Amino acid sequence: MERRTFLQLASAAALTTIQPQLAQAQNTKLKIGYLHTLAVDGQIWLAESMGLWKKEGLEPEFIRFQTGLELFQAMSGGSIDVLSTGAVLSNFPARGQGKVFLINDIEFATAQLWVHPDMGINKISDLAGKKISTTTGTTAHVFLDNALRANGVDPKGVEMVNQRMPDAVTAFISKAVPAVALWVPFNIQVRNRVPTAKMLTDASAYYPKTAIVGGWAARNDYYEKNKDVLAKIVRVWAQANDAMVKNPDQSIDTLQKSYYREVPLEDLKEQLKAQKMFTSAEWTKMYTDGTVTKWLQQVTDFFTDFAKIPNATPASQYFDPKIYLGVVKS
Repeated sequence: MERRTFLQLASAAALTTIQPQLAQAQNTKLKIGYLHTLAVDGQIWLAESMGLWKKEGLEPEFIRFQTGLELFQAMSGGSIDVLSTGAVLSNFPARGQGKVFLINDIEFATAQLWVHPDMGINKISDLAGKKISTTTGTTAHVFLDNALRANGVDPKGVEMVNQRMPDAVTAFISKAVPAVALWVPFNIQVRNRVPTAKMLTDASAYYPKTAIVGGWAARNDYYEKNKDVLAKIVRVWAQANDAMVKNPDQSIDTLQKSYYREVPLEDLKEQLKAQKMFTSAEWTKMYTDGTVTKWLQQVTDFFTDFAKIPNATPASQYFDPKIYLGVVKS
C-alpha cells in the first residue's frame, strides 16, 4: 500500500471514530424537574417520542416530583436546573427564586372540588366551617380560593388541611374530611374508589377572570448563563406542543402507550380536555400583548396575600418573554 493511500485511510478511520465522540461531547446535559400530569409533562414526553431533545443536542435527565412546591425547593437547592409545573409558577419567582421563560397551557379544568354528599355537603356554601384537604400554595389551592369567594364563602371560614396531594386524596377517600380540592389525574382515584363522591365544580367555571397558567422556570444562575439552552428547550417544546394541538388523538395515543400506561386512554383524553392549549404562534401574541404577564400576576397576587410575600417581584420582572419570542414567530 502506498504511503499516501495508507495515511488517507488512517485519517478516515480516525474521523469515523472521533466524530460520534465529538457529537456526544457536544450534547448539553441538564436536569429537568416535572410533575407527572398531562398539563405539565405532556409536551416533554411527546418531544421525547419525536426525538426532539436529541435533535437539539440536549441530554436531559428528567426528575419526577409530587408537587410544585417540592420542585422549586429542589431547584433553589441546586439539584435541578429547570422545572415544569402548575400555578406554583407564580409563587416562588415572585420571591426571587427562579425565572419564568415558557408557558405550557391554561389549567382550564384541571383543578376540581370533590365532596361527600353523605357527609352533608351538597353545594359550595355548605363548606363554611368544614374541613377541606388540599395542597396549599398550588393550582388546587388557588382554584379553591376562587371557588369559595365566588360562592360567598370566606376562605378563612373553612378549615384548610394542608397535605401532599396523594395524602389529601387518601384523607378524602377515607372520609377523614368531607371535601378535597385536587388536580387531575387524582380525580380518577376518587371516582373509582368512592362512587358516591360528587364533583361540585372545576376551574373552568372561573375562566378567564381567574385563569391559572402552568409552565417552565429556570434557576436564577442557570437562566443568566444558559439562555441558549433555554432557547433550545423552547424550540423542542414548540414542535411537540404544535403536534399535540394539531393531532390530539395521535398524540394522546402515543403518550398513553409509552408514558401513561397506568392511565386508561379515555381518562387521558379527559385530562387533555381539562387543559386549554394554544399553538406556539398563538402563544406568541399573548406573550407580546401582555396577556401571559397578566395571568401570571393575578395568581402572584393571590400568593402575595396568602403567604404574605414581602416585596413580591411582579410578573413583569420574573417573566422573560424574550427567549420564547426569539425562537417562535407569530
